[in-house]
Amino acid sequence: MLSTMRQFHKFCQNVLDPSFCTKVYSSVPRALAPTTHLRRGDDRIHATFTRKMSGRSYNVPPSAEFVARVSGIATMGKLPYQETAEGLDAAFVGVPIDTGTSNRPGARFGPRHIRAESAMLRAYNSGTRAAPYESLMVADIGDVNVNVYDLKDTCKRIREAFHKILATGCIPLTMGGDHTIAYPILQAVAAKHGPVGLIHVDAHADTSDVVLGEKIGHGTPFRRCVEEGLLDCKRVAQIGLRGTGYSPDAYEWSRAQGFRVVQAEQCWHKSLVPLMAEVRAQIGDGPVYLSFDIDALDPAYAPGTGTPEIAGLTPIQALEIIRGCRGLNLVGCDLVEVSPPYDTTGNTALTAANLLFEMMCVLPKMKYY
Repeated sequence: MLSTMRQFHKFCQNVLDPSFCTKVYSSVPRALAPTTHLRRGDDRIHATFTRKMSGRSYNVPPSAEFVARVSGIATMGKLPYQETAEGLDAAFVGVPIDTGTSNRPGARFGPRHIRAESAMLRAYNSGTRAAPYESLMVADIGDVNVNVYDLKDTCKRIREAFHKILATGCIPLTMGGDHTIAYPILQAVAAKHGPVGLIHVDAHADTSDVVLGEKIGHGTPFRRCVEEGLLDCKRVAQIGLRGTGYSPDAYEWSRAQGFRVVQAEQCWHKSLVPLMAEVRAQIGDGPVYLSFDIDALDPAYAPGTGTPEIAGLTPIQALEIIRGCRGLNLVGCDLVEVSPPYDTTGNTALTAANLLFEMMCVLPKMKYY
């Protein structure tokens, strides 16, 4: 079947079935080059890929060169599904809620549609030459079992789920869900790492105190985080903020906490590479969390969201922001507020899937060619 060395090398990087790409530890000496262990059975090839110098094998999604994208159960990037984060370096996890939304609902369907649109993702990042599946053991660990009738109980469930994920040493890559989820996730993150830095990409500051009498919702998470000491406020940057406000300066509170506030107008017509150099200097070497609301993008690019605002960021600027996080001590990331009912093209979920892949590609210990 694989008659030449070139075909064999290519096959090593394009595994046919993710259900067989499970974590194993090879007895191959660390100094040996990459190897692939093959066996035939049930008319399929079973394979594991061992990265050079590591002696460790990784989950590798199937390549569309061999397996149709439309086949199989939808997982993020067609990765294997695993019930827990045990043994993983990073994990994609869904939090399907929209109980905290203030305008258009539908974000509870975000994780499902992001997974469906992620079938287009391939193994390597052609722009940065990152090789995530030669660097990290990654899987899709499914969704948090939320309570769609009780937001406070949902927050408790999220917090407990992320405590378990983080306890394994795994870095969560979270698919929302509305932005309420950042609050319980950061409770779990800070319990492990202490107060963390934050790169928050959003059209809205999400620092309201009370909305309709409630302190928990998608407009309040970062106010709650500050109150509980979850954030290192001098290492917080909010990027892409815009829209109408309830006061002349809607971001006065953020600035008063020491946050760096970058309004969308400061991003128009320019590359954000210089900005991210400044943000990296601000964040330093400490642990940092990346929270990306899809409504940071202009609704021309991402209409499928609950609270769209005109004149936003472009997908190119989104990539510049995420790629600008390379080298930071990222301890978690999320992509929230995808509401598929408001974008029948699927483009918003497709964009979200690609941004999550980019987040994975800037995690610590990433290998680049």
